[in-house]
Amino acid sequence: MSSDKRVNVMVREKFTHIYARAAERKGGDTELESLLATPLSAKKLKAIPDDRWLAAFSQKVFQSGMSWKVVRNKWPNFEEVFFGFDIEKMLLMPTEMWERKATDPAIIRHLGKVMTIPENAHMIHDAALEHGSFSTMVADWPAEDITGLWRYLKTYGKRLGGNTGPYTLRIMGKDTFILSHDVEAYLRNTGVIDGGRDTRKSLLATQQAFSDWQQETGRPLCQISQIIAFSQGDNRF
Repeated sequence: MSSDKRVNVMVREKFTHIYARAAERKGGDTELESLLATPLSAKKLKAIPDDRWLAAFSQKVFQSGMSWKVVRNKWPNFEEVFFGFDIEKMLLMPTEMWERKATDPAIIRHLGKVMTIPENAHMIHDAALEHGSFSTMVADWPAEDITGLWRYLKTYGKRLGGNTGPYTLRIMGKDTFILSHDVEAYLRNTGVIDGGRDTRKSLLATQQAFSDWQQETGRPLCQISQIIAFSQGDNRF
């Protein structure tokens, strides 16, 4: 069976069946619905200051491979040390100043991760020059090409590949699915993807599947993603 046919078989599974499995695992429809995220409207997304995007990306970068709780507890110190992640101030800081800040005991001392801050500040600044603000670019990015936004973050940002970029988008309110372990397992088990998770072929197939489910259900991508995750794996009630 060709990969295209496998995708078609998978997409034809009614989402009501997936939902029913998730609801059974979580204790019923009401309990399941209470767990689902709600994305922000485009208007509310556009109102987010660009410095908040830089802070969010930076926090997620630091959380990668570290205790999320430790990073959250220290985050007020990060905000103070890095001037509230003000984009213009980040762009003006010389390399030696970044190196000094990376040794500040008030934050988590990791030069490699600290140096993602100016690089991602440049990404946000460049997007703002083209679109008016980084938030506007994100808000206007079409749902049918959400993996294209992932690719943008990976290409122009620093350490924003894998799930780092997508998780940050969801935290900030942009509607996106997540290729978590459970979601990826479902897509593999049903034949949507059979190669590398982040290959162009796999991402295109995944995007198409989620677009089809969105048309079927009218739900945001984030909820579809969560329901799939809740329908299998360790996500039991």
